[in-house]
Amino acid sequence: MNPNTSITRWLAAAALAAASLAGAPAALAHGTAKPAHGGVVQAASDLSFELVTTPGGAAIYVVDHDKEADASRFGGKLTVLTGSEKSEAPLKAAGGNKLEATGIALAKGSKVVASITTPAKKTVTVRFTVK
Repeated sequence: MNPNTSITRWLAAAALAAASLAGAPAALAHGTAKPAHGGVVQAASDLSFELVTTPGGAAIYVVDHDKEADASRFGGKLTVLTGSEKSEAPLKAAGGNKLEATGIALAKGSKVVASITTPAKKTVTVRFTVK
């Protein structure tokens, strides 16, 4: 084996590892994953979404780079899968950074898919599992 080939492979591996690590802090730059309202937090498209169970259904709080987003500029639909049961409800602005879906029930273990339309008319799909 040629000694130059071995060094070249090692340098290539080191460069790849360094490039992988360089991108890690950027993933955390858009906010924390700590729930502010006791719900479940997911991130998508540079936004954070917190799903919270409410007595009448569910709420999703939208955060953009650690700042509350204006929920009146968002819309969408919430789909809930609990066992073999499926239910859907529209997501409507409910003041501040809160979107609300009423007439649905979330249970522990429910799978929830939020299809949210952003102000730029882009649809973002966010998946949650209720804890």
